[in-house]
Amino acid sequence: MTNFRADDLDEDLTSLRGDCARMAPHWTPPEHAATRPVPPSLIHGVRVPARSARLLDAMSDYGD
Repeated sequence: MTNFRADDLDEDLTSLRGDCARMAPHWTPPEHAATRPVPPSLIHGVRVPARSARLLDAMSDYGD
């Protein structure tokens, strides 16, 4: 396992941010009408593990 120094991580984060900034123009959304909401009755096959559901439920942004 590699032990990174804190300044190494900061430099890597700066590099990652620069890469993202250069790629952002390539990720523009398509020019079409906004999507419509799908009724819950049409959503099938989505499974959330109980552990993940409990984790989200415990987060104040999603649960509580």
